[in-house]
Amino acid sequence: MKLHHITRPSSLKENAPLLIMLHGYGSDENDLFSFASELPEELFIISVRAPYPMQPYGNAWYEIHFDAPQGKWSDNEQAIESRDLIANFIDEACAAYPVNKNNVTLLGFSQGTILSLATTLTYPQKIKNVVALSGYINQDIIPNDLNNEAFKHLSIYSSHGSVDQVIPVDWARKTPLFLDALGINNQFSEFPVGHGVAPQNFYEFKDWLKTKI
Repeated sequence: MKLHHITRPSSLKENAPLLIMLHGYGSDENDLFSFASELPEELFIISVRAPYPMQPYGNAWYEIHFDAPQGKWSDNEQAIESRDLIANFIDEACAAYPVNKNNVTLLGFSQGTILSLATTLTYPQKIKNVVALSGYINQDIIPNDLNNEAFKHLSIYSSHGSVDQVIPVDWARKTPLFLDALGINNQFSEFPVGHGVAPQNFYEFKDWLKTKI
């Protein structure tokens, strides 16, 4: 399997619902994995390390150029490569572990959310649910010709801090409008925090997830 990852086995011996965690910029697979012990025991959980190592530590799904002439910008070519890597990883994970390929959830934070949403909107047949924390939809890394019929089975939970200083909440507020237009079942919440996951945010998405798996 091309992407380094760590796992928490399911309480089920086979056909377990699969949860894949995608961390944010500059972090690693251990970050979101701290949630694992608090999530439903029937989930088979995989936390993935992004493919681009950073200095002095951490990893990224794609580069963000902070000192570029046009201001901060994202490397969309790298993002598309990572999107496709994640799609392939889903197939590899479903072949390697005792999980149900028809019950796959992506859980992302920040850059991991941007990739979770892009992967889902590009390869909807591979994914059932998304938990999208502190991110947004980057329309430059998804297809132009989205087919509403392909999204009928999807459920997406997205949330954001109302005082997020890294990704403006206005960007995140566009997510439910975009998903509504595609007929995707979705829920959006805001919490009075910055770029992070408040405890009440965790409990809300955990309860949402229990109803979807």
